[in-house]
Amino acid sequence: MRAVFLVSGSGSNLQAVLDAVAEGQLPQLEVAAVGADKHDTGGVARAAEAGYETFVVNFKDFDDRAEWNHELVQKCLSYNPDFVVSSGFMRIVNEEFINTFERRYINTHPALLPAFPGAHGVRDAMKYGVKVTGCTVHYADAGVDTGPIIAQQAVAILDDDTEETLHERIKIEERKLLIKVLKDLSESRAAAS
Repeated sequence: MRAVFLVSGSGSNLQAVLDAVAEGQLPQLEVAAVGADKHDTGGVARAAEAGYETFVVNFKDFDDRAEWNHELVQKCLSYNPDFVVSSGFMRIVNEEFINTFERRYINTHPALLPAFPGAHGVRDAMKYGVKVTGCTVHYADAGVDTGPIIAQQAVAILDDDTEETLHERIKIEERKLLIKVLKDLSESRAAAS
């Protein structure tokens, strides 16, 4: 199973996947490339250092969002991926991208969707006062953090949690869950071939 990973930041989720590949936990997964929406991201640096092909489709290099989206679609397609994985990719893609990679664009989110979608899932969960939150891996669609859920993992909110401590504990579970989902998807594709 070939996958392109998209990042916007440090790439800690991506690093967990790269480590799992290196350790033989994901023998059916091929990291085709790692791309970013801006230059100098930690995720692209991590991937390049590990010997993976990387690319940047810089959002600021385009006059409008549609042009940027189209170029991102073309760049991802050039690697012939079975899946595209948003691994901390902080850009909303348009309908062209969603339609091109329908049920093949995977996203992670630090909340138990459909609760607390958007950029502040951890903060929103704490503010609402829930006792349990978690993380979700889902197929992204045209909505914000909507689309069919693939897997979820609950994380209890502790009395002394801050947004930062809770988010760190969620990230640990999010990495494990993403690796499990990628393992399941790649094994089921291999079995079907």
